[in-house]
Amino acid sequence: MNHINDIFFQATSPIQKPYKELLHEIQEFCRINYTDAIVQNSSKETEALLKEIIYKYIQEHKYVVENFNVKELADRIYEDMAGYSFLKKWIYNEDIEEVNINAWNDIEVVYKGGKSVKISDQFASPQHAVDVTRRMLSSCGMIIDDTMPSALGHLDKNIRISANKTPLVDSEVGISASIRKINQETISREKLIASGGASPEMLDFLTYCIHYGVSICIAGPTNSGKTTLMAWLLSTIPNNYRLITIEDGSREFNLVKRDTQGNILNSVIHLITRHSENPVLDIDQDFLLERVLRSHPHVIGIGEIRAAAEAMSVAEASRTGHTCITTIHANNAESSYRRMMTLAKRKYNMDDSILMQIMVEAYPIVVYVKQLEDGSRKIMEIIEGEQYEKGNVQYRTLYHYEIKNNNRTAAGQIQIEGCHLKKECISKQLIKRLLDNGISQRELLSIQGDG
Repeated sequence: MNHINDIFFQATSPIQKPYKELLHEIQEFCRINYTDAIVQNSSKETEALLKEIIYKYIQEHKYVVENFNVKELADRIYEDMAGYSFLKKWIYNEDIEEVNINAWNDIEVVYKGGKSVKISDQFASPQHAVDVTRRMLSSCGMIIDDTMPSALGHLDKNIRISANKTPLVDSEVGISASIRKINQETISREKLIASGGASPEMLDFLTYCIHYGVSICIAGPTNSGKTTLMAWLLSTIPNNYRLITIEDGSREFNLVKRDTQGNILNSVIHLITRHSENPVLDIDQDFLLERVLRSHPHVIGIGEIRAAAEAMSVAEASRTGHTCITTIHANNAESSYRRMMTLAKRKYNMDDSILMQIMVEAYPIVVYVKQLEDGSRKIMEIIEGEQYEKGNVQYRTLYHYEIKNNNRTAAGQIQIEGCHLKKECISKQLIKRLLDNGISQRELLSIQGDG
C-alpha cells in the first residue's frame, strides 16, 4: 500500500481528459485494485487512502481536466466517488439556505433572502445522483433503495434532507431531493425588525406571552421561518427559567448560553426522539413530553406537531398549566386550530367541537408566518383564540401585515409594499392571565392598547 507509485503508468506529456471519463476510469481502477483495502480500513483511513490513490493516479498519468489543477481535480473526484460531490460546497456555504435537486442535471440553490438560482454543477448521471444522495442519507442512519424509495434525515444539527428516487420519480431523473438549513444564529430582534419581519410591539407581545405563561403555536407553510422564529422566542426566556425542548430525530435548537469563560448561564435541556422499528424501543415526542412534564419545566418547546398523539398531548400539557411553544404546517392563523383538530381526530374519537375547544384553550395565541414573493419572511398575522361555538372559532386579530401593492422591477424582481398594523386589543381574559402570571403594568400597557 505504501508503493502506489509503482503501479502507475508514467505518461510523458499532459493528456487532456473529459471529467466524466476520468471519473469512471478511476472508479474502475479503485474497484479492481482497492476494494478489500477500502472495506477493511476505518472511515478516516479509507478517506486518506482514496485521496492518495486519486491524486497519484492523476499525477502519474499526467491527466488534465479543463478548469482544475491536480489537487482540485482529485478533491472533486473524491467527493464524487465517496463524498457529497459538488453539493458539499453549496450545502456548507453560509449564504445558501436551501439546495434543491430537481433531477441529476437540474439543481438550484436558494440564497438567504429567497433568491433562487440554477447552478451549472450537475451529477455525472442519474445513478451518480442516486449514489451521492444515498451516501448523504447513510451518514445520518437512513436508507433509500427500491424497497424504501423515499427518506428523510438530518445531515447535521441544522440541515434537513428529504429525497425520492425511482419509482417515485422517473428513471431519467435519478433523484429529487431538498436540503434545507435552519440557521438560528442569523436571527435577532434587531434583524427581524430591520427586515420588516415584525414590528417591535409584536415581538414584545410574543415574548411577554412566553415569559408570563401563555402558550403559542407558530403556523405557516414549509420554509416560512417557523422554526427560526420559535428559536428566537425561546432564546429570550430568562436564564432562571427551566427550558426543555423536544425535537424529532435531530437537534436544531442550540439555546445554551455561556459567558466568556464558557460557564453555562441558563437552564436548558435539549431532547431528541429515537425511532425504532421495534415499538418497545421507539421513543417519540409524545413519550418524551410525558417525561418532561415530571421535570418541572417553566417552558416546553416542541419542534413540530405532526401526529395525532402530539397534537393532543401538547395541547393537554398547555391546558394543565405549562407554557408550551410549538409549530404546525397550516395555511393561515385560524385554520391552524382546525389542523390541530384533524390531526388529533386520527387517533381520538371525540366530537369536533370538543377537540376544537381543547385546541383553542391550549393555544390562546397563534402566529402565522409566510415567505412572500420577494423572498422576505414576515409575521403575517397574530390572533387570540377565545372560544369555539356554532362551528366557528371566535378570535381576535391582534396584528396583521397588510400588503398594499406588488411591483415588478425592470429586472423582473418583485417588490412588495406593506406594513404591520395593530387591529384589535387583547381580551380581558388574557389581560387577567398575564397579570396573574407576573406581567408589570408598564409591560401590559405597552401592548394593551385602548382595550
